[in-house]
Amino acid sequence: MDKIKCECGHLNPYGTILCESCGKPIQEEADHQLLNMRYEGTARRSQTYNTNFVDKTWNFFSSVKVGVWLIVITLIASAIGTIFPQQMYIPQNVNPAAHYENEYGVLGEIYYLLGFHNLYSSWWFVLLLGLIGVSITVASIDRGIPLYRSLKNQRVTKHENFLKRQRMFGTTKRPEDEEQFIEEAIFRLKEKRYKVRREGNNILAEKGRFSRWGPYVNHVGLIIFLLGAMLRIVPGMYIDEDMWVREGETKAVKGTDREYYLKHEQFVLETYDPKEERYSDALNRVGGTVVKNYQSDVVLYKADKKLPGAKPELTEVKEYPIQVNRPLQFDGFSVYQVDYRQEMSEMSFQLQNKETEDAIGEFTVDLQNPKNEYDLGDGNKVILRNYYPDFYFDKERNQPATRTNVPNNPAFIFNMITPETPDGEIAFIGIRQNLDPSGENQYKIAFNGVDTEFITGLTVNRDYTLPIIFVGGIIFMIGVVQGLYWNHRRIWLKLNEEEVWVAAHTNKNWHGIKREVDDVTSKLQLNPAIDQQEKKKER
Repeated sequence: MDKIKCECGHLNPYGTILCESCGKPIQEEADHQLLNMRYEGTARRSQTYNTNFVDKTWNFFSSVKVGVWLIVITLIASAIGTIFPQQMYIPQNVNPAAHYENEYGVLGEIYYLLGFHNLYSSWWFVLLLGLIGVSITVASIDRGIPLYRSLKNQRVTKHENFLKRQRMFGTTKRPEDEEQFIEEAIFRLKEKRYKVRREGNNILAEKGRFSRWGPYVNHVGLIIFLLGAMLRIVPGMYIDEDMWVREGETKAVKGTDREYYLKHEQFVLETYDPKEERYSDALNRVGGTVVKNYQSDVVLYKADKKLPGAKPELTEVKEYPIQVNRPLQFDGFSVYQVDYRQEMSEMSFQLQNKETEDAIGEFTVDLQNPKNEYDLGDGNKVILRNYYPDFYFDKERNQPATRTNVPNNPAFIFNMITPETPDGEIAFIGIRQNLDPSGENQYKIAFNGVDTEFITGLTVNRDYTLPIIFVGGIIFMIGVVQGLYWNHRRIWLKLNEEEVWVAAHTNKNWHGIKREVDDVTSKLQLNPAIDQQEKKKER
């Protein structure tokens, strides 16, 4: 669209309200109406163009209402994400879909289907963050560039209508010695730390212009912050994985693409001694043992380059005792001690004569890797028909089942074969359960003992996005301080043939600029500037 030429000669973009140079109102209104100084009356693209798809998209995202609604929707989604635990907080060895349905019913199923179980890395939540970033960027460009252009182009000499329609305006009879008056006016304004410019008999005093960019600095910081949050879904940028390692076990460190391995040498658990006088009272109130320290003594290995499918050769990197708040750190990774548990590792049994309870033989079941058959000699053997690490009875299917692969409540179905019973006899064995389904067995399996072991819970963390988020947060706070504690103040003095005109404007804190203007006008022996908005209210 054609630009609009002001009588001062400046070419203004189409849609401009006030001339960027002299401030003359281009769209004439009633003389008594105060000027709308928002964005200096400059033309904004969103209020000027609305003809094609690009214009409509730009106008949509430049709307403050759209940005606020996007933030509200994101906050609501975040709140819903706290109703049920996120996937990272449910047991690692369960099916998330089944877990949410079993634990929370229909609501849990819907919660899972909509992706709230893994909210902050779900595609639609990241899309919301991206749309907020687009809205902030478009709104900042739509308002920031015209504001910059207007402040850069502003002249000292302003049109009379611009001065008369400022909120603070006053007139005084012209002094006899105008040059002395102007020099004193410049001195008084500089006393107030104003930057003063002069064009003939016109003066512009300005300070705190940088505060106008506070909101835009906020926006830059927020965009960087959102970018850091969105980068967390990029592979390799953010890793937060849990892993459980048994004593004596060597496992690949999650997130390292099998480049690093950890061997859990020993788990150390220390409790407070109730015999120590300084702890006895507190421990008696608690009524039990209290953990003082738990740690995992580990060895870190690095795998050499290998052919696909070949067993890696491990080179020891270092030994380290991982404690709470004392993580193992290497190559940008941090391995934290977060949990532990004690699990059954092996269960021992005896094959006995049911009537005499004489022992025929013993065998031990490795609960992590059980054998299919246990040979007891002399033609006696036990075959493991079924194994349920975490046993429960499924009433719907009317059969035994397991909740997880963790041996929290192990149960077995054994087939006992002896020379007297070559076809075998079936026995169901569980904790505090020893069932003879037929009721006619000659032999039975008796529980003989259990071995336990510690399993350490570790969290592997690497976060390349944290510095980005940190920088974004600092920039955001700089913008807050910049826009909150300073304000953009301008004072215009104009000497015409008969009078001295004084006008002033600020983007906030009108009481502050009023005190400064009153002080300057009193020292220059001018009539005080009137707050025309307050005067209008009195009428």
